[in-house]
Amino acid sequence: MPRHRTAILALGAMALAFVCAGVLPRAASSADHVRVGKAVPTAFTFVPLDVGVKEGVFATYDLDVEIINFTGDAKLQQGLASGAIDFGLGSGPGMAFGAKGAPVRAVADYFGAPANIAVIVKEDSPIKTEADLKGKIMAVSTVGSLTEWLTRQIAIRQGWGKDGIRIVATGGGPAMDSAILTGAVDAGMGSYETALTLHEKQRARPLITMDKYAPRFITHVIYARKPMIDDEPAKVATFVKAFFATLDYMRAHRSETIAIAEDVLHEDKTVMSLAYDREMPIMSKDGDFDPVALKIIKDSWVDLKTLDRVPDDDQILTRQFVPVKIESASGAK
Repeated sequence: MPRHRTAILALGAMALAFVCAGVLPRAASSADHVRVGKAVPTAFTFVPLDVGVKEGVFATYDLDVEIINFTGDAKLQQGLASGAIDFGLGSGPGMAFGAKGAPVRAVADYFGAPANIAVIVKEDSPIKTEADLKGKIMAVSTVGSLTEWLTRQIAIRQGWGKDGIRIVATGGGPAMDSAILTGAVDAGMGSYETALTLHEKQRARPLITMDKYAPRFITHVIYARKPMIDDEPAKVATFVKAFFATLDYMRAHRSETIAIAEDVLHEDKTVMSLAYDREMPIMSKDGDFDPVALKIIKDSWVDLKTLDRVPDDDQILTRQFVPVKIESASGAK
């Protein structure tokens, strides 16, 4: 057999061995594996993670994203502090954990006014406008929560004083839904998607979304562990950029985004379409922290007695990764 043919066959055998050993597909194996948490699994505002994975946006940035679901901001912060996850999607109010000493910082503001939070009333409730809430009983998730603060904003802005609406902490999710539907409370401050789902079933309806009462706010942010910010800033920058490329993709691909949201959140197309149209315009295009919104959220911590004083910015966030500038991701996948 000619030498050159023998050499070719040998190289071919080596290549086959590498394939069998998983060596050749370098694109997959060289991707950075990152663990990213959602504060809760059932919110449209956290669906960008799923879209970025399923539509291949994160892959174009050489990121292999593992999604981990939590049962609230406190659990998410625990996951970040312990190193169980690298990044997290959580609430703006959760930045207070950094001021309390948690080794976590917000690295981007991605959802501003709380258009994803609504006042929910029974379908046949006599309450037709927020003016009808005076003196009524409103369910909130917990004392000192964002839902309590938003409820008090309605009362203050209506001129009734901060106690103009009576507040009862019922817990969120099914517990709040049950309180509303059984008439134990007159209304609840909860998820807009939940209100839409109940409205589809003709059981309850959204009265108003809370972007009206907090048009400048920081509802959701991306968190990173402070050790990663200090030691691996390039990885943080890549994740932030990939996340905002995903938001860009979602803006350009409404139907694909809604289909993924239906699958992830187990909601029907009508509900997810309404959520997309209401919430997608609130998603930030560059992640920069709005200074007016930041002051409002800091003051809210003092109002709610979460903190005894307004913290410095560097205790809760870093601006080194924003504003984000990306090329259009409309062609991903």
